[in-house]
Amino acid sequence: MRRFILAGLLTALLLAGVVSSFASSSPDGLDSASTRGCTTNADGEITGGTCMAQGAKDHELADSPLADYGIAGVDNAYLSTGLSGIAGVLLVFAVAGGLFWVLRRSRK
Repeated sequence: MRRFILAGLLTALLLAGVVSSFASSSPDGLDSASTRGCTTNADGEITGGTCMAQGAKDHELADSPLADYGIAGVDNAYLSTGLSGIAGVLLVFAVAGGLFWVLRRSRK
């Protein structure tokens, strides 16, 4: 059982650390649909027109260390994305492992 969990963890870390760097930087369907009807500049900022995205605001956690699928302070985009993916996998693994541990102990 431990080998299976470790193999899954290592696979998830590899995917999060390496493959995440090859994700598309193009806007997804919701971003594309929300800017339909507006004109934008080269930076993607809305300069005119009428669309849903005109009332959009930054999220309250937009300045957090793991915002925008990267780690703040790491200048290399590939390294920043990979490290944030690894941090996310480890965080989820720790929370899930802790919950399973608590649930297992409560059954005894």
